[in-house]
Amino acid sequence: MTPGGNREAKTLLPGSTIGVLGGGQLGRMMAQAGSAMGYRFVTLDPTPDSPCGQVADQIVAAYNDREAAKELAERSDVITYEFENVDAGVAAMLMEESYVPQGSELLYTTQHRLREKRAIEAAGVPVAPYREIGSEEELRAAAAELGLPCVLKTATGGYDGKGQWVLRSLDEVPEAYETLSKARTQLVLEQFIRFDKELSVIAARSPRGEIRTFPVAENIHIHNILHQSIVPARISGAVQLEAEKLAVRIAEGLGVIGLIAVEMFLTPDGKLYVNELAPRPHNSGHYTMEACRTSQFEQHVRAVCNLPLGDPSLLTPVVMVNVLGQHVQPLLERMAQPDEAAERLGTAPKVHLYGKKDAVHQRKMGHVNVLAPDIDSALQWIEETTIWKV
Repeated sequence: MTPGGNREAKTLLPGSTIGVLGGGQLGRMMAQAGSAMGYRFVTLDPTPDSPCGQVADQIVAAYNDREAAKELAERSDVITYEFENVDAGVAAMLMEESYVPQGSELLYTTQHRLREKRAIEAAGVPVAPYREIGSEEELRAAAAELGLPCVLKTATGGYDGKGQWVLRSLDEVPEAYETLSKARTQLVLEQFIRFDKELSVIAARSPRGEIRTFPVAENIHIHNILHQSIVPARISGAVQLEAEKLAVRIAEGLGVIGLIAVEMFLTPDGKLYVNELAPRPHNSGHYTMEACRTSQFEQHVRAVCNLPLGDPSLLTPVVMVNVLGQHVQPLLERMAQPDEAAERLGTAPKVHLYGKKDAVHQRKMGHVNVLAPDIDSALQWIEETTIWKV
């Protein structure tokens, strides 16, 4: 390994060690896919016996622990990250100590909603109208200008609906501003987009400049947490092509190495607005694990190691459904029994559990990829199991 902090492309063959900042389920599935190819993995995460740490070596330390980060650099031939709330300063330091093909710039951009929106716009891709908010008075004026309802968000942090407030009345302005400003970060107000569907496209880009996109997923959220990803998405061919084109434009415009998940709203008049980016494997791409020729996790490994990218073609219709804490026990009980519904409907449910210690209500504990002859059969299996009615 040669220090120096540049991103000059290296090709890393199996046998190399991949360091992962973050030890959650995305790191776990990345390590599982990469290990099958012959790579070794080491993860840095503060939680002992983390999901990734169960299938890779683990350094147990805080993400901002610079000594631990240096150890990760010493033990790795290449470093990637599995979630974007890693300390960007540590990522920048690692660029001096190791090889981080994704760099720290993209992390810096996508950790901050205002920077992210400006970068998307600079790539020539539409986002929902928004305003930077610095005071209660600015919030009131911006809400009146953008119209109600609108969504106030913290510029940093926040996931699965946290760090957000849907403003439905100007009377809520004082409480909304006071509550979200406690996060001590900038605030952004977004126009509420009335959409027909939520879509996402995962694009991969390698240091060679090769780009591949996975099929568009149609996403359904419940309580701001992803519930299902339906593929093929129930959209026109023209919308599918446009969604993939926008994802490619963002991957090129932001100089992405590895994966970028591009979440979008499809409006009733057929327009697409990009909502959020994630520079990593993404929950809405879990369907790729059995349903595509190459999974998102293998593709990410290929991209950061500068191998030729794999074929992302869809092999079968699929519905990915998330398993939250309250779903674990009924799922386990069902797994022990013959699955008459799967045989009758011609579906093949593939269960993935993440090894998290406690099954916490509303927390992601795993997912099921329901492979099926058609989308309706997969949805019917999910309905008949009653697991997700808990």
